[in-house]
Amino acid sequence: IDSAETLHCVHMCSLCRPLIKLSISWRKNGVLVNSGLSDFNRRLTILSPVVSDAGYYECEAILRSSSVPSVSAGAYLHVLEPPQFVKEPEKHITAEMEKVVDIPCQARGVPQPDIVWYKDALPIDPVKTPRYRVLVGGSLQVNGLLPDDTGMFQCFARNLAGEVQTNTYLAVTSIAPNITAGPSDSTVIDGMSVILHCETSGAPRPAITWQKGERVLASGSVQLPRFTLLESGSLLISPSHISDAGTYTCMASNSRGIDEASADLVVWARTRITTPPQDQSVIKGTKAILTCGVTHDPSVTVRHVWEKEGTMINVQSIPRMRLDADGTLHISQTWSGDIGTYTCRVTSVGGNDSRSAHLRVRQLPHAPENPTAILSTSEKRAIDLAWAKPFDGNSPLIRYILEVSENNAPWAILLANIEPESTAVTVNGLIPARSYQFRLCAVNDVGKGQFSKETDRVSLPEEPPSAPAQNVIASGRTNQSIMIQWQPPPESHQNGILRGYTVRYRLTGLPVDYQIKNITSPDVTNLLLEDLIIWTNYEIEVAAYNGAGLGTFSHKVTEWTLQGVPTIAPGNVQAEAVNSTTIRFTWIAPNPQFINGINQGYKLLAWERGKDEEVTMVTVRPNFQDSVHVGYVTGLKKFTEYYTSVLCFTTPGDGPRSPPRALRTHEDTPGAVGHLSFTEILDTSLKVSWSEPGEKNGVLTGYRISWEEYNRTNTRVTHYLPNVTLEYRVTGLTALTTYTIEVAGMTSKGQGQLSSSTISSGVPPELPGPPTNIAISNIGPRSVTLQFKPGYDGKTSISRWQVEAQVGVIGENDDWVMVHQVSNEPEARSLEVPGLNPFTFYRFRMRQVNIVGTSPPSQPSRKIQTLPAPPDMAPANITLRTASETSLWLRWMPLPEWEYNANPDLVGYRVQYSRAGSQGRALTHVIADRLEREFTIEDLEEWTEYEVRVQAINGIGTGPWSQPVRGRTRESVPSCGPTNVSSFATTSSSILVRWFEVPEPDRNGLILGYKVAYKEKDSDSPVHFWTVEGNATHSVQLTGLGKYVLYEIQVLAFTRIGDGRPSSPPILERTLDDVPGPPVGILFPEVRTTSVRLIWQSPSQPNGIILAYQITYHLNSTNSNTATVDVLNPSARQYTVTSLKPESAYVFRITAQTRKGWGEAAEALVVTTEKRAHPQPTSRPTVPQKDVQARQVLLSWEPGSDGLSPVRYYTVQLRELPESNWSVHSASVNHEATSYIVSRLKPFTSYQFRVKATNDIGDSEYSEESEAITTLQDAPDEAPAILSVTPHTTTSVLIRWQVRGHTVTGFYKFHCKQKKELSKHKRYEIRMSVYNAVGEGPNSPPQEVFVGEAVPTAPPQNVAIQSATATQLDVTWDPPPVDAQNGDIQGYKVYFWEFQRKNETERLRTLFMPEGGVKLKNLTGYTTYMISVAPFNAAGDGPRSPPTRGRTQQAAPSAPSFIHFSELTTTSVNVSWGEPTFPNGIIEGYRLIYEPCTPVDGVSKTVTVDVKGSGPLWLKIKDLADGITYNFRIRAKTFIYGPEVEANITTGPGEGAPGPPGEPFITRHGSALTIQWTSGDPGRAPITRYVIEARPSDEGLWDILIKDIPKEVTSHTFNMDILKQGVSYDFRVIGVNDYGYGSPSLPSPSISAQKVPPFYEEWWFLVVVALVGLIFILLLVFILIIRGQSKKYAKKSESDMVSLDEGRFPALELNNRRLSVKNSFCRKNGVYTRSPPRPSPGSLHYSDEDVSTKYNDLIPAESSSLTEKPSEISDSQGSDSEYEVDPNRQKTHSFVNHYISDPTYYNSWRRQQKGISRAQAYSYTESESGDPEHCAPPPLPPLPPLPPQLSSPSPQPQQAQGQPQGQGSLFRPKGSRTPTPSQQSSNPPSQHSTLYRPPSSLAPGSRAPIAGFSSFV
Repeated sequence: IDSAETLHCVHMCSLCRPLIKLSISWRKNGVLVNSGLSDFNRRLTILSPVVSDAGYYECEAILRSSSVPSVSAGAYLHVLEPPQFVKEPEKHITAEMEKVVDIPCQARGVPQPDIVWYKDALPIDPVKTPRYRVLVGGSLQVNGLLPDDTGMFQCFARNLAGEVQTNTYLAVTSIAPNITAGPSDSTVIDGMSVILHCETSGAPRPAITWQKGERVLASGSVQLPRFTLLESGSLLISPSHISDAGTYTCMASNSRGIDEASADLVVWARTRITTPPQDQSVIKGTKAILTCGVTHDPSVTVRHVWEKEGTMINVQSIPRMRLDADGTLHISQTWSGDIGTYTCRVTSVGGNDSRSAHLRVRQLPHAPENPTAILSTSEKRAIDLAWAKPFDGNSPLIRYILEVSENNAPWAILLANIEPESTAVTVNGLIPARSYQFRLCAVNDVGKGQFSKETDRVSLPEEPPSAPAQNVIASGRTNQSIMIQWQPPPESHQNGILRGYTVRYRLTGLPVDYQIKNITSPDVTNLLLEDLIIWTNYEIEVAAYNGAGLGTFSHKVTEWTLQGVPTIAPGNVQAEAVNSTTIRFTWIAPNPQFINGINQGYKLLAWERGKDEEVTMVTVRPNFQDSVHVGYVTGLKKFTEYYTSVLCFTTPGDGPRSPPRALRTHEDTPGAVGHLSFTEILDTSLKVSWSEPGEKNGVLTGYRISWEEYNRTNTRVTHYLPNVTLEYRVTGLTALTTYTIEVAGMTSKGQGQLSSSTISSGVPPELPGPPTNIAISNIGPRSVTLQFKPGYDGKTSISRWQVEAQVGVIGENDDWVMVHQVSNEPEARSLEVPGLNPFTFYRFRMRQVNIVGTSPPSQPSRKIQTLPAPPDMAPANITLRTASETSLWLRWMPLPEWEYNANPDLVGYRVQYSRAGSQGRALTHVIADRLEREFTIEDLEEWTEYEVRVQAINGIGTGPWSQPVRGRTRESVPSCGPTNVSSFATTSSSILVRWFEVPEPDRNGLILGYKVAYKEKDSDSPVHFWTVEGNATHSVQLTGLGKYVLYEIQVLAFTRIGDGRPSSPPILERTLDDVPGPPVGILFPEVRTTSVRLIWQSPSQPNGIILAYQITYHLNSTNSNTATVDVLNPSARQYTVTSLKPESAYVFRITAQTRKGWGEAAEALVVTTEKRAHPQPTSRPTVPQKDVQARQVLLSWEPGSDGLSPVRYYTVQLRELPESNWSVHSASVNHEATSYIVSRLKPFTSYQFRVKATNDIGDSEYSEESEAITTLQDAPDEAPAILSVTPHTTTSVLIRWQVRGHTVTGFYKFHCKQKKELSKHKRYEIRMSVYNAVGEGPNSPPQEVFVGEAVPTAPPQNVAIQSATATQLDVTWDPPPVDAQNGDIQGYKVYFWEFQRKNETERLRTLFMPEGGVKLKNLTGYTTYMISVAPFNAAGDGPRSPPTRGRTQQAAPSAPSFIHFSELTTTSVNVSWGEPTFPNGIIEGYRLIYEPCTPVDGVSKTVTVDVKGSGPLWLKIKDLADGITYNFRIRAKTFIYGPEVEANITTGPGEGAPGPPGEPFITRHGSALTIQWTSGDPGRAPITRYVIEARPSDEGLWDILIKDIPKEVTSHTFNMDILKQGVSYDFRVIGVNDYGYGSPSLPSPSISAQKVPPFYEEWWFLVVVALVGLIFILLLVFILIIRGQSKKYAKKSESDMVSLDEGRFPALELNNRRLSVKNSFCRKNGVYTRSPPRPSPGSLHYSDEDVSTKYNDLIPAESSSLTEKPSEISDSQGSDSEYEVDPNRQKTHSFVNHYISDPTYYNSWRRQQKGISRAQAYSYTESESGDPEHCAPPPLPPLPPLPPQLSSPSPQPQQAQGQPQGQGSLFRPKGSRTPTPSQQSSNPPSQHSTLYRPPSSLAPGSRAPIAGFSSFV
């Protein structure tokens, strides 16, 4: 190192050449060297050589352009490296005496340095001083340190390159003894050994002594029996005795001191098994019981463990086993796996024990082995069987059972009692050309064992078929062809594989030769004989043939070819007119040889000139007796020119027509003249006019006119006029005489039909009058009879009666239509009206017509309904389309409503369907929906044509059937597999499979080919398919199969739709065996220097039964010529080799053997060394871009170090980016591989790869990840799934498909060569594929679609809604655009629903006529409806129009939804109600009426309260009488009132309510009052709270003052600020429990709410002030007076706006005038009033001028009136009086007060701010002699919750606003707000105060009724 080395290469040659041709190259260890060369490469210079430069260098000289061989020479280069320490000792080492110390010293260099040690500068000689030992690597070890070992130690490292040295100082110390791990308390079993530990430290080493008490047991000089002092100082006691229990002490001592430690030893008695298990034998499936009884010390716990063959049994995991607490093991359902030795092991702290027993299970015998089957050489149609005797299942065999499978048929017993000693048998009586397979089973006393492996299939040789073809049928297909069908001969008589059929045929009865047709396919069982003679009889025979020859022919069958059509027309055709409507034909029949079939008759044809398509045809049966045939055609038009012809026809069709001949029918009398009328009517003359007859029936020659006096024929006058005359003046008439005038046309055949009328001379006719007295009788389904009285005839005869009717919905504005007319019956008095619709409402009227005109209509008749009848018509527009493989889609036009003919709810349809051409029973299905337009017929046969028809049904009967329509179900896949599937193994890798065709009913389409599906039995490998195209081949050879593998084989047929079902059951076939593949999984888990143990797995491809393994091994060297060979049994999986050479490489080869021989060997290399390690990871794998494909890449890597253990295999992992999870692609890559094809990748996807190596030690780390590799693109490999194909327009379809889970919708148009769009009325088949830049993917299965019909693609236009009534909306619309109709619009569907309630209220009205409007009736009043219209045609429904909004008109509302009563006391109640369920408009208010059910004190007072607006929905009623039942009625109002809801309530405490508390006692404390009471009877439930009521002492009404007083207290204090100053009050207390309010206490003594005057108003204060000084006093008094007056003024201005009377009661003041008070004191919103006087008559109006501004806190009412009426027992004569208030005023008085109902607001007694007023809300009417009623706010009703009214935008607010603060009230609050929950509230008051305080300001959105002391607000 660090020098330079030069190598020279000199070449000597005998025949020198120029140096330029001499080439010299250098190699180091075989690798070419290119650097350091000079002198024409003859010199190699290595500068600063390093260790890696060492090696063998070789130079090679080559003479170019010469045949002289190259020469070379070489030399080794060694590089020296001076020593370097790699491990040195520390500079100072301290160690204890008698210890061992290692002094490290290691060095490296080239060559390896030698290590030499010195102590104190003297060399150390390990031989002289054995305590010193130099370890491997150079370190020094000193054992048993002594004090003399202290000193300097030096380490020298030397080699040829130099020397280095290092040193350390060693100091040896001494330490006092210390027991580092003393003995611990121990427990030992009697007879067992125990060790008491005692580990010590110290220098020198301490001496150990063990004692038990004073007795020395063991020491360096003492050793008692059973007690042993161990080297570590521990004490071994073996064996232990019971007497050894006690305390043991360990003592350690040396020259430095003594240490000791003690422990206790406990000795237990041993646990033993006393009842061991016994050997036993059981029958398989029975129960075995193994006992294990134990005796043990009671103080220990015993655990039983059972083992089988040394392996512990987990009883809990084996359901068949159960372990009892005493150790007994129960084994149920025993089997062969239970055989073995069972050991019971007992473990406990008291000792362990074990006992064993052997369990033997008798079982069924094994299957016979190696059965073989060969053809018998001695017998025909026989097979010889042989087998080896099997294991008998530990019981002698009784017999054998032999089963056979013929041609893969299910197994069947052939011989059931073969002798048990037999091992061979001959089976005879078999069928030729059949393949047979056999299996056997043995039987012993336990039962029948398993069957053996199946023998190879043996086939008997073929013989010619011994039976003819079966069921030969011939049928004429055309007039020149016959279809022959047959079935193969019975399989038992085919005697081989059929190769085909021979068909021979000839004319029946004629001596002609047979004609032969050969069919070379056995699957063809029909033949169409063509080019035959028309209408000729043939005889036919069929025979089958196989490889052995032709079989017998079938019986002869005869058949005619079909008829043809005649080829000539009838001859000598003559036609002549017989009369004006009949033509007579004569003709001669055609020659029979030209009829070509059976003459079915003749057709006589007649048609008018120019109307060739309107042919009148008469069919005449043939007449074989007469030579001339005669026929007639009747019913022709008179005097009309016709062409005539005759033809002959047979069943197939018509022959040619005879040449047409022209003729004319005869002339006849004409029809009636038209338009007979009279003009210019005079006394003696008039003009008659008419027009030509509509039916002339000949040449008109003139007219005949006659007249006569009415009913006097002797006065008739007749004139004949020329044919051009159309009018005539009749003269010579008598004035004022009625005449009958008749006119008729004339031809040569005579006079035609008469037209007559009557007329009065001199009197012009007039319009007639209407008929009268119309009556209806004889009502039937389709007709009625009308009786009537004729009206005024207009002075002329009635020429026609007209009947009009209203049909269906009868109304004043409905249209009248003409339904019937009767002419020329002027004397009629009754008419039958035919042509009516059954089950339809009618109303009739009549008109009469004369020559002037039509009369006005008569009065309508009564409304009648015709009787029901079965439907008259069948559903129209019936179409049948293919829906799927098993269904057809039927559509029709439903019956119009007027064709129901019965109750619409009973109208439906019946669908009848059957297979076309079949005579079987047709199936029907009834559809109960009269509006249904389509039906899908399910559960049909695939690919089958059906005939379908429809009829309408109703409750009376069925209508006519529609014309049948035909449709075919879609082609599908076969519903079963081919029959008679058989297989035969031909080689070890191929199987021949044969099959027959799919049965005809199960083909479901055209068979395009077959697929053979095969897979390994009982494996997870995928199924493989072998496709056979075409229907002609019914066998295939499967190749490339696994060797000696049992395959499951099935065959399926496929159509163009897809694959059918495979054949069932699968047949099993095993390929033949072969030599096996190599064993796999070779590993060397144990490797020593002289021995190895290898393991392996059986070959992955055994290719047969493994019979043995062979192992060969030898040294892996070139001079190793010997190898060791060993043969092992087939169950061996490991092998140990000894006596190998250390540190040597060996090659092991393992092969397996089957009966076919030895197979391929697996080879593995192993090195005999113990220095093996895990392999190093490979290099980073690479993927060259050229090796990247769409679905695979080539991965390459460089191996890493194998760790002296050869790599056995590699594992390749991959991950798909951007995901992070790695997956194993292959874990068995060959150990010699450095590249691997990674397949099964996704195209156009990024991947990363990594590799790890595995050797015998384990796995390496994974290599570094490869770079990201993206595979190439590839054509799609999946077809899209077509979800649906529906017509979009009449020439396009809409296709929805799915690709990889994503649904795509698109329009798909075909573009053919010359067509830009699809053709109408055609069926298309659509397939789809996905393509990309690489190519196109596979096609999807086809989908069929019928093009030509499509639903409308646009909704109706301009949908408009007109509100007609409260229950009707008129809807109109325009049709969709023409280009979006896609056919004729057949009707519309009108969807309508209530706004924002679509799901609950949507309804449908269907119109089956393309009308442009509809009247929607029976709707809800004043409701917004959303209406959408959708068109439909024959294809289905189109899109809906956008919803259009319309609202019905207002109507009366429904009744309020409920009435609820709360806070019921003896005199008051809160009444609340719910909004109407159907408001049917804007709720303008409510009317509440209440009255006692029985008169109170002889007076029945009815109170009416009108509540304006829609809320609040409650009232507080307080003027009730105790114990009286009241009736409450409430109804809502829109523009009119709706129905009422009513309920009764009885005042007074309810049953179970509390009794009255004790009389209250009141004390005053300054400005506060304290009320005390005593508890009363709590009732049936505990009292929950108390309520205090108050009233002014002048007989005012009681009202709640304070509520929610806790139940625990019996007193309450409140501030008098809430009372009206100067007013005296009475108080009482009411208890409340769960049953309601109880009885009130007695009233308290009256107490005034007057406060004590302030001190500065007292006289003594003035005296004291006067003493200060007169002037000062006067000044001060003056100041105080002024201040006092201002104080009083301020107090009054802030006080309530109600003055007090002399008794300190508040009274309503009107312009400072006090109203007279007579009755109870009432109050509204804090204002106390007296009942007003009742002027009679007269009324009192309150206005703003009447009421002081101090009353601005009152809630104004929109309308207040008081009305009273005497009851039946009242003698009051007072009249009604009303109190009206201007509805626009804001500050007026109201007798009824509402409080806003909102539980979120707190009640407060504080005053409102000035200027805040309430909206007018109520009108009040009271009827009796009592007082007006005032209402306090009730609590929130519990049912139902009412929506809050957030705002009221109308000029007159719908709800009362907040009450003015304090003004007009008796109480002025100063406390805080207190919540007042209702009785049902679950939320307690949030504050302790129980004062009831209404809110100081209530917003309009408030709505909860606030119950409380409303009289004082």
